[in-house]
Amino acid sequence: MLKKFAAGWFLVILLTLLLSGCGSGGSKQQAGSDGATGSQVGQAKNVKLGIIQIVEHPALDAARKGFLAALKSGGYEEGKNLQVDFQNAQGDQSTLQNIARKFVQDKKDLILAVATPSAMAMANETQDIPILITAVTDPVTAKLVKSMDKPGTNVTGTTDMNPIKEQLQLLKQLVPAAKNIGVIYNSSEINSQVQVKIVKKEAPGLGLAVVEAPVTASSEVVQAAQSLVGRVDAIYVPTDNTIVSSIAGVLQVTEQHKIPVIAGESGTVEAGVLGTIGIDYYKLGEQTGQMALRVLKGEKPQDMPIEKQKDLSIVLNAKTAAALGINIPEDLQKKAAKIFK
Repeated sequence: MLKKFAAGWFLVILLTLLLSGCGSGGSKQQAGSDGATGSQVGQAKNVKLGIIQIVEHPALDAARKGFLAALKSGGYEEGKNLQVDFQNAQGDQSTLQNIARKFVQDKKDLILAVATPSAMAMANETQDIPILITAVTDPVTAKLVKSMDKPGTNVTGTTDMNPIKEQLQLLKQLVPAAKNIGVIYNSSEINSQVQVKIVKKEAPGLGLAVVEAPVTASSEVVQAAQSLVGRVDAIYVPTDNTIVSSIAGVLQVTEQHKIPVIAGESGTVEAGVLGTIGIDYYKLGEQTGQMALRVLKGEKPQDMPIEKQKDLSIVLNAKTAAALGINIPEDLQKKAAKIFK
């Protein structure tokens, strides 16, 4: 009788242990209900990222690299759990539309749209896939979002709206005698239209008259620069994709005729532009990448305000200044984040 009693208790204990083991296994599976199980729990899931870019030039490339660096710091690394499909439209609008359409067909998890034309093309193709924008000057005017504070669409990210008034003030500090300023821009780019409007508003208060030199394609940029020779004392280049990608042509003309150029972004200063108070596009891309990480954690783009870069930097080119016979004031040299020599 005692043996039967002991055997019965043994069976009860064994059954309890088996059931406990099954319960433990069930809890692990539950923790990984988003597709990850076992050792995958807690790891970042695989993400298909599409990057659409209107054209390649230093500023836009830097924003893209900063974005990917932020994703990597957040646990998403290309070749591991991040599949990156980077497509460059080479400045062609129809190619841009085809890229956007293909990204939707491929069912990307997340899109990075670099510059206004890219963002507009992408937003026209999908209202479902989260779109992070960067290097977009005015998302509201471009009809990408309903407002800067509350986008209300599948689009959020960062704006590269320039401190245009401060940039024109920098021009006056470097070229005090300047009276007429030329502006070269692509008249078909919404971001450029917005910036030129601000230039025309701010210039009179600084004693500057604006001479416009609009273009519609990169092949017209050098001719536009030449059209300003003898008519202006300096040239302002906004963050215009067409002009910035052809900045070498502009500088070829301005160096020959000793016309100082102030630009909207710092990447052009290394190429030979006199200076700027501008945006660091790598940092802007990083800031956008941090926003993307929040989206991947579940935040909704429609509720995430469009962000501006918090820290702007003075960047100067001492070699260009010397060639133009311009003396950079000592106080500007002290404030400059970088001086190319």
